[in-house]
Amino acid sequence: MLLITAHAAEPAQFHWFEYTGRDAAFEAPLPDGHFRNPILAGFHSDPSVVAARGKFYMVHSTFTYFPGIPVFESEDLVHWTQVGSAIHRREQLDFDGLGVSRGVFAPAIEYHDGTFYVVNTAVDSGGNFIVTATDPAGPWSDPHWLPSIGGIDPSLFFDDDGRVYILNNDEPDVPVRYDGHRAIWLQEIDIATLTPFGPRKVLVDGGVKPEENPIWIEGPHIYKVDGWYVLSNAEGGTGPQHSQVVLRSRDVWGPYVPYDRNPILTQRDLDPKRPLPVTNAGHADMLQGPDGSWWVTFLASRNYDGRQYNTGRETYLLPVTWQDGWPTILPPGEEIPYVLPGPSWMRQPADQAPQTGNFTWRDDFDGGELDKAWLFVRVPKSDWADVATQPGMLRIHPLAEGLETLGNPSYLARRQQHLRFDASTALSMPEVGVAAGIAAFQSEQYWYFLGVRRTDAGAQLFLERRAGDAPASVVASRGIDVDDTVVLKITGDEGRYAFGFDAGGGDWQWLVDDADGTVLSTEVAGGFVGATLGPHARDERGGNAGGTGHAD
Repeated sequence: MLLITAHAAEPAQFHWFEYTGRDAAFEAPLPDGHFRNPILAGFHSDPSVVAARGKFYMVHSTFTYFPGIPVFESEDLVHWTQVGSAIHRREQLDFDGLGVSRGVFAPAIEYHDGTFYVVNTAVDSGGNFIVTATDPAGPWSDPHWLPSIGGIDPSLFFDDDGRVYILNNDEPDVPVRYDGHRAIWLQEIDIATLTPFGPRKVLVDGGVKPEENPIWIEGPHIYKVDGWYVLSNAEGGTGPQHSQVVLRSRDVWGPYVPYDRNPILTQRDLDPKRPLPVTNAGHADMLQGPDGSWWVTFLASRNYDGRQYNTGRETYLLPVTWQDGWPTILPPGEEIPYVLPGPSWMRQPADQAPQTGNFTWRDDFDGGELDKAWLFVRVPKSDWADVATQPGMLRIHPLAEGLETLGNPSYLARRQQHLRFDASTALSMPEVGVAAGIAAFQSEQYWYFLGVRRTDAGAQLFLERRAGDAPASVVASRGIDVDDTVVLKITGDEGRYAFGFDAGGGDWQWLVDDADGTVLSTEVAGGFVGATLGPHARDERGGNAGGTGHAD
């Protein structure tokens, strides 16, 4: 554990944290044999899935959050439990100095001869690499770097003749003609030494209709079905034009011919004013179930007010149909369903909480270690979050870095999984010189912090906000009559957030009841993540009181 010196601030103490989601999209009851989309709500982008040992395993992008690349396990593709993370040791990767939406992009998971492989790109922090494990719960190896493979979105393909290939997105082998002009490359790899060798070849230049200058062909996967090599890729960028396209060949090296009914998945052709819209669909990974049926995981977003979404890119599941050797996920013009029949082997009951649906999730910090739902922003250099010393209490040793740092602030993050939610925490009033409370965080440039501190005039409640390049500022503050425990609460309703407290009387009082929550949306803040919520403490003895912020 962290050793506290005479000069360190005393830890802020949090008694519990509770999160409740109440989305209209999740109110419809689930009939028998049905499941709810998204299967993982809140930002779980770029899903990749594999069948292994009679179960299914799925990984996602976490960018600069740590632990990185969660590994989920399921028996039926519907009910998922996180069992580990592929990046779980501090020495594996370092994200200091990077914006939240850099770091680990688009992992791909495969299983072969008793070994799990996750191949990934550490953007601005090392490049492409592979980690391996014999147990998906870990431990996972240190990264094996692939310096000869550029670009992003690598994946592995194990052919039935024993050869193994690595695919990835990279610049084409001809001059780049426009912004977003990319290609899909293929090279053989020695899986024993994890060393690519032999020629690299472009399989797709630009996209399925190169004459239309398609952008961001990426996320490639190859599947061998009935003698065809089926190459599936995302295309169109990760926004409203996102889609999934397929090509196929009788030879792994091509030539690959595009399907004349592409894209096989998109929502870009639908009315943007439709109720409860799901958008941005793409970046798919397919697999075959034990009954012979095919299924696909992919990312999409739930929007409000047109293009706003605070919950990031979530993971969805749909069946795949095959016709004349081509896969189809969703016919043109059809909306992604929120409720649909599940796989034939799906277990009951159908309740999928806390990964999706409306639910209440509570952490009383009595498990002896942090719940896997919690994340750190970048890799912590010390064990500042402690649930072992005092069971039933989260003790956060406050760091001087605020939420605007490009290092690791003392903030525990839990994904916002709903457009409408309540998040609350009870904490003891911190010592003089420490601010503690609850944050809503999208990136180092876009966040809210509802906190308390002790001043000469007594206990003070305050709300700080940062929204862009300017330093953080105090939105509101007031004195409160509390000596010991205070409960703080953030309520979200699409683009409006409220920030309140209960000092012991049982009645909520609102410091700010109509704050702009769109600053936490991906449309405003940019990047690839969704908003997170959680406890935060900050050592202010160096002079950070008042919300002036730290230098980046």
